[in-house]
Amino acid sequence: MRIARVLFPIALPEPFDYEVPDAFSVVPGSYVIAPLGKTLRTGIVWEVLEETIEEPAASSKDAEKETLEPQTDLWGEVSSTPEKSQKKHRLKALETVYPTRPMSPAMRRFIEFTARYTVTPRGAVLAMALRPRAGLKASPTERVYQLTEISPPRLTPARARILDAAKKLGPARAADLAEASEASIAIITGLVKTGALEAKSINIDTPFDSPKPYAAPHVLNAEQAEAAKTLTEAIKETIKTGAFAPFLLDGVTGSGKTEVYFEAIAALINTDPDAQILVLLPEIALTQAVFDRFTARFGAEPAAWHSGLSEKQRRRAWREVANGRARIVIGARSALFLPFQRLKLIIVDEEHDTSYKQGEGVIYHARDLAVMRAKQEGGLVVLASATPALESLVNAEAQRYQWLKLSNRPGRARLPEIHLVDLTRTPPEQGQALSPPLIRAMRTRYEDGEQSLLFLNRRGYAPLVICK
Repeated sequence: MRIARVLFPIALPEPFDYEVPDAFSVVPGSYVIAPLGKTLRTGIVWEVLEETIEEPAASSKDAEKETLEPQTDLWGEVSSTPEKSQKKHRLKALETVYPTRPMSPAMRRFIEFTARYTVTPRGAVLAMALRPRAGLKASPTERVYQLTEISPPRLTPARARILDAAKKLGPARAADLAEASEASIAIITGLVKTGALEAKSINIDTPFDSPKPYAAPHVLNAEQAEAAKTLTEAIKETIKTGAFAPFLLDGVTGSGKTEVYFEAIAALINTDPDAQILVLLPEIALTQAVFDRFTARFGAEPAAWHSGLSEKQRRRAWREVANGRARIVIGARSALFLPFQRLKLIIVDEEHDTSYKQGEGVIYHARDLAVMRAKQEGGLVVLASATPALESLVNAEAQRYQWLKLSNRPGRARLPEIHLVDLTRTPPEQGQALSPPLIRAMRTRYEDGEQSLLFLNRRGYAPLVICK
């Protein structure tokens, strides 16, 4: 008898044992449905065991008598009978096995690590990887209609409008054809009977287009080219040996860090046809402009994962990632728990940003877990920032991370001049909050028709704190 140990996405630390029916093909990582209490729940097969069932040997009358005698403890009290203590309960059986590709061993190791690292039950961590359950099933389908080469025997004006609309729209739903042609759906049905239109079912969730590594390459300056070369060589070594490699991409604002890791993405896509890439961004940075930039660079729209997606979009993205078809994924911190099949590059842009910290449920820092996930996958992780976090700087100085520096802006762009005002030397005048040098600078900007922007750093609940 085969036994499947199933972990459920609930706050429990251990999996439950179930019998595997002979007709089911189950491996570690399979997505299944199994009874838990009075309900059916989706879970992951964490382990598959083989158990041999031994038939009890024929017993003599003395042995039978012995097994019926109750056992007593040290104080002579009856504790149990062998018959009751040796009785085995039959395991419940699995109900269903999903057709989705099994969760990868690296993903399961990552879930176990996260549970230990955050002192959280494994089931609670698994829940973050199983949010859109609809993605486990095959894509829903819809019925569409398209032109054939057959002409209808009688061409009325309404039929002509429908055929013209079908020619312009291509495969389209009946409602869309009816709206575009201002005709009834009954006429569409009639055209299907004549053979002029053909009805077929298509998947609603279409696959993502494959990215092209060098669809729109960018010319790099010397610093960018050197950093990109280092990353490209590390990618080739990782693909060959599966070696983990962490990098800190430390570049001033506007130095072109994005173009550097674009080159790393292009090199990986070009080298490994199955490799997947995850780009983590702060939630506020996940704008359409970012996706447009990726689309222009690689000739295909990347998969998105953030809180602003509809259920349909999340279902499609999760399914394509789980089946290894989504090559580039851009998302917020929760994208770290998508079930990638072959994740070989993780980029954490603006790695210093505090929005990577999750403060409820499973409490974690996505930057730290991104490093560990890359290690579990045997891939690269690139932490990019103009102002790296102190933890990242310490790791770079200790040579645990390879430190890539970009100190110049490409082209004619220059960093602004920065001046510090020592309030002990130039204190504000009586009754003023601003120093004389700041007031003079703002007056100059005003006289030149320019603008000034002041930031006030609040502390706690104090509306205003002046520190000299």
